Amino acid sequence: MLKIMKYLKPYALFLIIAIVLLYVQAITNLALPDYMSKIVNIGIQQSGVEDTIPKVIRSSEMKKLFLFMTTEEKNKILDSYTYIKKGDSKYTYPVLKKESVYILVKNPQKDLENIFKKAFLAVNAIEKGETEGLKINTKSKLDIFKLLFFVPQQQRLDFSNNIYKKFELMGDEMIKQSLIMAIKNEYEKVGIDLYTYQKNYIFKAGVIMLLITLIGALSAIAVGFFASKTAGGLARDLREKLFTKVEYFAGEEFDKFSTASLITRTTNDITQIQNVMVILIRIMFYAPILSIGAIFKAIDKSPSLSWTIALAVIILLGIIGSIFTLAVPKFKLIQKLVDKLNLVSRENLTGMMVIRAFNTDNREKERFDEINIDLTKTQLFVGRLMAFLMPSMIFVMNGVVLLIMWFGAHQINQFNLQVGDMMAFMQYAIQVIFSFLMMSMIFIFLPRASVSANRVAEVLNTKPTITDPKNPKTLTENIKGIVEFKNVYFKYPGGDYALKNINFKALPGRTTAIIGSTGSGKSTLVNLIPRFYDVDKGLILIDGIDVRELTQNELRKYIGYVPQNTTLFSGTIESNIKYGNENLTDEEMEKVADVSESLEFINKLPKRFKEEVSQEGKNFSGGQKQRLSIARALAKKPYIYIFDDSFSALDFKTDLSIRKKLKSYTKNSTVIIVAQRISTIINADQIIVLDEGEIVGIGTHKELMKTCDVYREIAYSQLSEEELA
Repeated sequence: MLKIMKYLKPYALFLIIAIVLLYVQAITNLALPDYMSKIVNIGIQQSGVEDTIPKVIRSSEMKKLFLFMTTEEKNKILDSYTYIKKGDSKYTYPVLKKESVYILVKNPQKDLENIFKKAFLAVNAIEKGETEGLKINTKSKLDIFKLLFFVPQQQRLDFSNNIYKKFELMGDEMIKQSLIMAIKNEYEKVGIDLYTYQKNYIFKAGVIMLLITLIGALSAIAVGFFASKTAGGLARDLREKLFTKVEYFAGEEFDKFSTASLITRTTNDITQIQNVMVILIRIMFYAPILSIGAIFKAIDKSPSLSWTIALAVIILLGIIGSIFTLAVPKFKLIQKLVDKLNLVSRENLTGMMVIRAFNTDNREKERFDEINIDLTKTQLFVGRLMAFLMPSMIFVMNGVVLLIMWFGAHQINQFNLQVGDMMAFMQYAIQVIFSFLMMSMIFIFLPRASVSANRVAEVLNTKPTITDPKNPKTLTENIKGIVEFKNVYFKYPGGDYALKNINFKALPGRTTAIIGSTGSGKSTLVNLIPRFYDVDKGLILIDGIDVRELTQNELRKYIGYVPQNTTLFSGTIESNIKYGNENLTDEEMEKVADVSESLEFINKLPKRFKEEVSQEGKNFSGGQKQRLSIARALAKKPYIYIFDDSFSALDFKTDLSIRKKLKSYTKNSTVIIVAQRISTIINADQIIVLDEGEIVGIGTHKELMKTCDVYREIAYSQLSEEELA
């Protein structure tokens, strides 16, 4: 995947926005368990009371607390509270009917909480009958707190400190909870409606949770939007770059990458990349943020239970590692099998007539089934491995939940953990496991997408063997179209020389024909002129300029090429004829159609030039396609015409008629014809005879009949002596 990451540069802003939004989404998800914990701990167990410093307290209770404070501490308390006398109508506390109260009126000092902690713990201890160290008569009928007035202050303070030290052994959270419960009890005695207090707290926390959830949902939607924009844009750019790259491939590159493989790479492979890119953006950044944040949050809630998460992570890593060690090699095999399946399917569809003619339907079906079954088996193997991943993770998650509940319940029983904190810890543990579950989804798609990315990058990083020169030359305005071969040698990669020591000149206004037995190198020779391949040795010149010194665009715009295998594009007859010259007028289109003998059958069609052309021109015969292909080359008005065996599907009458009209139409151009039939080239100004890649004869028909044995043999195999004469 790293090989294609450079193509993400145009979408850097989208990625940055998506990452920021993912961070927001993760933070919102991490905040929800914390609020749930507060609702349970504070909203339910503490009736909404979260104060560690009482807002209102009875004067009788304050007197009890003062017993366990120093004079300085009392002054600090009194400095933050105001004394309200019994019966004061400004306040609605029911207790004011019976006694006075103290109300918090200032922002409390930081150390007030510690003062209240010690005092409340001491008062609670005495109310429960713990008086060790105070040396008072517990059997006395007098109020024990009245007796404490007669106990020395230092003795009372020592008692308070001892009680505090006992609670310290249970942890700060236990001390805090004891303080809050004491304040809650005091609020009840003051007459505060704790039900309303609780309801307001839960409602407020619930509204905050709804807002957090809304922010998280909006962030998730926005992330999905930007992820789709990025992935879709990347796929579009890759398809465009891949298509453009393939357009500039020479024959050597097409030999290296099969057509079926290039189609698979342009479609299936890029789709794989697009799909995984959406997942990567939405999960790759989100899952680590969520898991790391959840781990820290969980440790903050209960460090003693953190080993359960560590155990889960170790087990999950082991499961994921084992599965993908087995799965990754299979993903590479799947893409290769898709290539083969594509190849077989393409061959069957394009060669359907041949298959039916030779009655080999069953054989082709067996060939297809063999690859299809291999692909299915491989996909099933990978699918079963991946199917094991989800239930194993669910099992681990449920196991961890059980462990948390078991050990958490023991800690709750020992007052070392609150119920809400255990529930929050459980949620954070699930988030950690869920993060690994999400990351495992990446591992499901990433290996196959990585293979696809490598295949796409392999094409994109392929350097074409035919490139434009750094300092190109241009043909002059008075171009003539003289084509000259000088000592040309050429061979295909890994083979022997297909052409050896080729020397000839094709002049404008004259027809140069090339003939020879099958495999003699005729098509190879003409394919060197437009640089479909480059020569290994020697020079090919146009008006004295080496074709390798011209840009491909500059070279090919002066050449009209009719290939051996006729290709028409889906559209109309008009769009096919105007393919190389969009500015062609209707009169000129009629003219080239007439020269190519296409006008006759076009006029018989209902829509004439607007008649639809199906894929590969299958709604036309071989001869009609060849004539339209010739018309397309003529419409370009080039200086050099190359007809690569483009009269083979024509009857002799049509062949003769086209050649007569071509003679007149191309009188100022260089015409090079590759042919198998002597009758097609018999009147050529120059005939080149090839045999095993070498020129064995050059001349007119009459000259070659006298001087070239190979030509004479071809001629007598096709025509009688009378026809040749």
